[in-house]
Amino acid sequence: MTVRKLIGALAAVLTLALAGCGASGGTGTQQAAAKDDVLKVGVSPVPHGEILKYVKDKLAPAAGLKLEIVEFTDYVQPNVQLQEGRLDANYFQHRPYLKDFQSSKGGEELAYLQDVHVEPLGLYSRKVTDVAALASGATVAVPNDATNLGRALKLLEDNGVLKLKPGVGTAATERDVAENPKKLTFRPLEAAQLPRSLEDVDAAVINGNYALEAKLKPASDALVLEKAEGNPYANGLVVLKGQEGDPKTKKLAELLAGPEVKKFIQDTYQGSVIPAA
Repeated sequence: MTVRKLIGALAAVLTLALAGCGASGGTGTQQAAAKDDVLKVGVSPVPHGEILKYVKDKLAPAAGLKLEIVEFTDYVQPNVQLQEGRLDANYFQHRPYLKDFQSSKGGEELAYLQDVHVEPLGLYSRKVTDVAALASGATVAVPNDATNLGRALKLLEDNGVLKLKPGVGTAATERDVAENPKKLTFRPLEAAQLPRSLEDVDAAVINGNYALEAKLKPASDALVLEKAEGNPYANGLVVLKGQEGDPKTKKLAELLAGPEVKKFIQDTYQGSVIPAA
């Protein structure tokens, strides 16, 4: 083979190889552009992940929106990864939790965008079937994060179990219990651990998402349950400040607040999760 023919053959092989790369994955620029079209959202698996999967499968295609769902089993990493730019948004928290995260962990660059649903906090027990039957000295597990601890104590106060110091509201801690006629002992635990604690304590105040993951039915299994009316703990969509006007983010917020998602929540959770007003 002459040098000229050898060069021609090598050129043909190179052309075919480049064409093959283009057919299989496109250029690096094309791949980056395709990735930029995807909105990556961090969620708690239940109900947030289920609700977002409904949006991804049923509503997003017609809206021209591509979603990637990333599930987390804790309440810290979804915000951390959003801060780091590894997520475009997250959907797992309520406004009071975000406010506490911002003050304690420096999340000032996070912005709450859209309410979606309320998960009523509930008191559950394997040992009693009525809150009045809690024995003197009973141990009650509660969430150990600041906002949900105060919320749990407020739930107990609203149902006559204890009395808090005047004015503390949902910022209450165990030190703010003014009257504890049953001499209850409180055991703060990470929220995700609360369902598993039911075998070891007399009762536990459990966040709605973790109750659902544990196959509890808040509407029927809870001894007492938060009211939805006037509830400030709606869970919603959070983004980085400056991204509130991003077209993809705005479209997702519109879908999550739309009538289709409200109906899906009502039909799927039967009062255990409630659409935000």
